[in-house]
Amino acid sequence: MITFIVRKIGYGLLVLWGVVTLVFFLFNLAPGDPVRNLVGENASEEVIANMRRKLDLDLSVGRRYVLYLNDLSPLSLHSNVVESRIYFNTDEYSGFRVGFGGEGKAIYLKTPYLKRSFLTDKSVSSILAEVLPGTVVLAVVSIGLALIAGLLLGILAALKKDGFYDRIILFVSALGMAGPSFFVAILVAWIGAVVWREQISVSYGAVFICLTTIAAVVLFQKLKKGYVWLMPLLVVFLFFLGVFPMRVEAFVLPGTGLNMTGSLYSVDVWKGEFLDLRNLILPVITLMIRPLSVIVQLTRSSLLDVMQQDYIRTARAKGLSEWEVIFRHALRNALNPVITAVSGWFASLLAGAIFVEFVFGWKGLGQQMFTAIENQDMPVVMGGVIVISAAFVLINILVDLLYAWIDPRVRLS
Repeated sequence: MITFIVRKIGYGLLVLWGVVTLVFFLFNLAPGDPVRNLVGENASEEVIANMRRKLDLDLSVGRRYVLYLNDLSPLSLHSNVVESRIYFNTDEYSGFRVGFGGEGKAIYLKTPYLKRSFLTDKSVSSILAEVLPGTVVLAVVSIGLALIAGLLLGILAALKKDGFYDRIILFVSALGMAGPSFFVAILVAWIGAVVWREQISVSYGAVFICLTTIAAVVLFQKLKKGYVWLMPLLVVFLFFLGVFPMRVEAFVLPGTGLNMTGSLYSVDVWKGEFLDLRNLILPVITLMIRPLSVIVQLTRSSLLDVMQQDYIRTARAKGLSEWEVIFRHALRNALNPVITAVSGWFASLLAGAIFVEFVFGWKGLGQQMFTAIENQDMPVVMGGVIVISAAFVLINILVDLLYAWIDPRVRLS
């Protein structure tokens, strides 16, 4: 177990190093001068030179890369000279000395330092600490609800294979997978916070038509094809009985009262800052649609495959109930692909779901990175990418451990 974890951590560190290297050179070799954006076009050459010196932009890309790795590394080399580029400034670094490096230098054990924002001069760590909780809450709630609903619907679809519920569930999940995130976000925001914000009127005729359509589809599934002609007769019969509502009156549904934009915390003139969980509803609905659709289809296909195995037939032959067979034997062995999908989607949601956070004005990592890219604030962008990459690595390690716990056939060795 320990060897496995150490090996996985080593692989993860190599992945992080590769991501840091790629992102660093990608943004540092990109066209554009962030100093000009900060000081303006009319700034003097002296001001520009001082700003470039402060941001280390007067150095070559190779030296900047080495300095950046030195700041990120928990074990780093620093100087005691104030004018040095690697001076250990206690206002920026948090750590202690563990050895001497010679010629006024020392080796320090510290927390990784992500530099300061070009735009606000705040430390990148503090900026990410402000926005990361909002994204984590959004991701955890979305993937949690998607997992619960997806497992239940997937099990129902597998048990009712090729039936009415199975086809409806597969049809709806296919629609969920086909919808782009930005389009679904706009649609959910428009319906939930504009059309349905106040009370909405629904006509009795529309309700009857929907219910009749559903009844006709159910009848089509239940009856043989030779009796399909009974469906229009049923509709005509209900019409002559007066069940079809000829009046145009409507009943009123209460509004959602939700805002189109908002974050985890809202500000009120009298209350000040307070936790506003209502703002979670629309972004969570948007974010959970696609992972829910994937979980439903994976659960259904995997469970159908497992239900054909010999040990399932043996369990049934022993007299176990169908629920015991499913939940004690089949479902546990069918969860491996579901766990893989959930871990990938959770890490992706931690990446910020930029479009969703942008549409709903949600204060999170995605919106912060979008703003940083727009303003060429390279330290914030690179810090966000590092946090996301670390989350991917950590989640992959936890998933590998979870595989071994769920499926005894998987061996960590």
